Amino acid sequence: MGKRKIILPTEAEDAEITAAIKKDPDDFEADAEWFAKAKRHRGKQKAPTKVPVTIRLDADIVDAYKAGGKGWQARMNDDLRRRIRGMER
Repeated sequence: MGKRKIILPTEAEDAEITAAIKKDPDDFEADAEWFAKAKRHRGKQKAPTKVPVTIRLDADIVDAYKAGGKGWQARMNDDLRRRIRGMER
């Protein structure tokens, strides 16, 4: 996938956009104060599939999974699942 080029508005275009926002009674310009108060949240899962746990692991184990990049917890979950299925035989 190629990189996308972001084209920012010129100062004149930005001024037009800001003026239009100020004229619209149903819109507002989100400023630094608004962003400071804003909170991000995912909301409740429709069908929870995971159980949050606290577990202590050796640092080298965690480092090895994290070295694989994003999704390390899912990979660890998959490895544990394979291990459990292997024990069932």
